[in-house]
Amino acid sequence: MILISKYLVPKGYVGIAIFPFVFLRYRHLKMNTTLMNHEKIHLRQQLELFVLPFYFFYAFEFLIRLLAYRSWNTAYQNISFEREAYANEKDLNYLQSRSFWNFINYIKI
Repeated sequence: MILISKYLVPKGYVGIAIFPFVFLRYRHLKMNTTLMNHEKIHLRQQLELFVLPFYFFYAFEFLIRLLAYRSWNTAYQNISFEREAYANEKDLNYLQSRSFWNFINYIKI
């Protein structure tokens, strides 16, 4: 389900997936197939990790990356979940062929 709310989407972002919803900052973004595919990849990741553990691992990895890079944006860009979503957001068939827990292949050590 897609919901529009400029107040629930953090500043600097246009969308966020919080299972089972995708929150978008603006209504016209519903037509952005790349963005929607990116958020659907996150929904699949969340589902695979039974939702709550996804947020724990996401936050933990973000903190590790933030300590390593000392940059919010660089830390965010290097989270394995984000790396998978960004790498495949333009492939609209990705979710049909994606392997279970494929985000593991995007973990950087």
